[in-house]
Order: sequence, then structure tokens, then C-alpha cells
Amino acid sequence: LYADILCPLLNPPLCLQVISYVLQGRMDEARQVLVKQAALQPAARVMFKLLDNLLMKMPIFNPGETQTLTEFDVKWRHWREEVDHCLQDQSFASNRHLEDICKILVGDEDVLLEYKELLSTWYHFLVTRLLFSHPTVKPTELHYYAQSSMHMFLDTRSVPEPLDSILLAAFEFDIHQVIKDCSIALNNWWFVGHLTDLLDHCKLLQSHNLHFGSNLREFLLLEYASGLFTHHSLWQLAVDYFDHCPEFGRVYLELQIERVPLDTERKALKVIRICEQRQMTEQVRSICKIMAKKALRNNRLGSALSWSIRAKDAAFATLISERFLQDYCAKGTFSDLDLIDNLGPAMLLSDRLTFLGKYREFHRLYGEKRFSDAAKLLLSLMTAKIAPHSFWMTLLTDALPLLEQKEVIFSADQTHELMFCLEELTSGKSVPTPDRPMQDEDIETTKIELLRLALARNLAMAIVKEGTVEI
Repeated sequence: LYADILCPLLNPPLCLQVISYVLQGRMDEARQVLVKQAALQPAARVMFKLLDNLLMKMPIFNPGETQTLTEFDVKWRHWREEVDHCLQDQSFASNRHLEDICKILVGDEDVLLEYKELLSTWYHFLVTRLLFSHPTVKPTELHYYAQSSMHMFLDTRSVPEPLDSILLAAFEFDIHQVIKDCSIALNNWWFVGHLTDLLDHCKLLQSHNLHFGSNLREFLLLEYASGLFTHHSLWQLAVDYFDHCPEFGRVYLELQIERVPLDTERKALKVIRICEQRQMTEQVRSICKIMAKKALRNNRLGSALSWSIRAKDAAFATLISERFLQDYCAKGTFSDLDLIDNLGPAMLLSDRLTFLGKYREFHRLYGEKRFSDAAKLLLSLMTAKIAPHSFWMTLLTDALPLLEQKEVIFSADQTHELMFCLEELTSGKSVPTPDRPMQDEDIETTKIELLRLALARNLAMAIVKEGTVEI
């Protein structure tokens, strides 16, 4: 009694679930629900068993099997006749839902439309309709069924969606129209680009490339990749897409890579690595110049010099070298010693950078008490005109401790050259100006006098030493 009262409450939703599975062609799930429902209705067990048998017997074509399409069609028609025979015998007349399921199995379109809410879209309706009425439909006939299914399913007042037009074009195998409609309807080029790429690999786009005057696949991939480049984290992915566009990919990459914001040095190094892997020399130089200027603005001289050397920018390396020398004059010490000590061949990039490296080498030799080598290097910096003229006084001042050594470091000839440099430096000295107050002028005059005295004393000692004959 309890089951008889409860069953009417459970039947409708359970049957709708079975119908939903059948409409989707999920026969195994439908049979499982039928078994549960049959247990609740012992009186209708024969009908449930009969319907379960029909669902179990429904032929399903599997291309992987040895069965041919013709053999499948014969089996399907025999099964269809068996289902139709059950309807004619009114085997399910006492249960409306089971009878509706049986009508669905024979492809009754009116019943299918009664349950359109369970199908949700016209192309779901199309698949169900073909599954139970024409499972061996030929591809060339699909568009006729698609159009009729859409008209049957949609309300006369309903306006077709863009996706409807895309699907109809696809059922007609109109590749160009599908691509065109997708380009208009979708909000990005991802689907269009990848679909076109697949079609191109299947050799289906050759005739359609003429519409654009160039490769359609490449055109769409370039558009998609260009969009990726505007994203803060997906721009690296776009590089791979450009690499697979043989005609214009490199040109696009060169243009887009210059627009990547270089927020950090790490990001700049990523961009440079991408450019170096593709021999994009000009882009590498441009990025290095940008980073060098940014570092200089932040007063990071070492980083700025490193970037300018990597860019092989002689003018900027000269400018930064000047800043290093100014910084030395103001503080008395060099910053970024590791970089300057390891310039190597890079110091040949500019004369000023060469002087910076050699001047640092002079200090290193002096610190190691290799006074003779330090003196030769100091003198060569002045006589070879490598040192800027404005830095000569600093160099001559650096020579004072060497001139004051007990042992003669500078020979007579070297001392004469130093005297000549001092006279050349002081011959054009001007009178004090507001920019050069009297106090600074007095300090400069004192330095000159000390230098002349030290040079004269060293010359005398050198002459005596060189004139002395060892016995």
C-alpha cells in the first residue's frame, strides 16, 4: 500500500530522467533508471522489461568494428520494426511515459518536440532526430536536416543567434562562411585562428587563401598573437605563434617586441633572450639602451654601464664613464669595483671607458706596491692622450706619492714628460671667476707649486742616480 501511494509521486521525475537519457542516446544510464523504477512498480514490471529489452537491442555503429555501414543499417531497420510493432500492439498504452519513450525510439517528431525543454537547443534536437530516424545520414544531406530542425525547434518569433548561422554554414561545409561568421561573432581570435590552423593542416584552405591575397591561416594567427602580446603574462606565448608564421611572423614579432613594457631587469633579460635566439640584433641593442638610460636615471652607474656595454653603445658608455670619474673626484673612491675590474675587452668600446679601466688598474698596481708599473701606466695615460685633459691635475696629484718615495720611481726622461704635462696644463690657466672662487684658485696654485717642487727634487735624484757609474 505504501508503495502504491509513493509510486505516483516518483514516476514523473524518474520517467523524465529516463527520457532525458534516451534523447541523448545514453541507453545504459536509461536502463539503470528503469530498473529502479520497475522495482517500485511490480505491476508494470512486464512493460519495463520489454522497454529495457528494446533499449538493450538498439544497434550502435562502431567504425572500429568489422561491421559495415550496410550491415548496421539492416540491423537498425529490423530493430526499428520491432519497436514499431510494440507501438502498434499498444504494449505501453497503460503508461504514457513509457509509450512516449517508445515513440522517441521510432523518431516521432511530435513527441520529440514535446520534450524540447530537455533538449535545450535545436542542434541537440537535430542529433536526437537523426539518431532515431536516420542514423546513416550522408554528410552532404546534413544541412537539409539542420535547417528543418532549426525551423521546427525555434519559435517563429525567435531570432537566430550568431552560433546558429555558424553551425548551419558548418553543416553546409562552407569553410569560408564559418570562418567569417566566427570572426564577427566571437570576441577574440582564439577559436578562428586554431580552427583555421587545423583546416590548413588538413589541406582544406588552399582555395580560400585567394580571398585574402595571402595565407589565411597566417593572417588569423598573427591577429591572435598580436592580441596576446597586450597581455601582461601571455606575451611570451605569442612568440611561439609568430614563430609558426613563416611569411610575416618575424616582422610582427620585431614590431611587437618593442612594445613590451620593461618593468624589471628580469623581464628585460627574458625579452633579450627571445631576441638573441632569433638573431634580432637591433632589438637587443634597443632594449639594452633603454635599460641603460633607466639605470642611469636611478643613479645605478654599474648597471647602466653594464647595459651600455651589452648594447655596444660607445657614446653612452663614454657618458657613464664620465659619471664614474666625477663620482671618484667627489668621493675619492670607485663604486662597482667588480664591474670595472672585469671590463676586459669591453673597455675598448670607447676611449673614456678605456681610461676608466686603466685608471682603476693604476690604483690596483699602487695598492700592490708595484710602484714602477703604476708610474709607467700613469705616464702613458697622459702622454698617449687617453686621459681627458680635465683629469690631468688628478693624475698629477696621484703622481705625488710616487715622486716622494725614497727610491727613485720616475726616470729623468719620465720626469721631464711629467713637467711638460704640468706646463701644458697650467699654461692656459685663467683668473678667478664667480664659478671658481679665490679659495679654490689658491688650493690649485698650492697643488701646482707642490708638484713643481716634487718634480724638481725627483729630477735631481734621477739625474744623480742615472749619472752614477756603478763600479
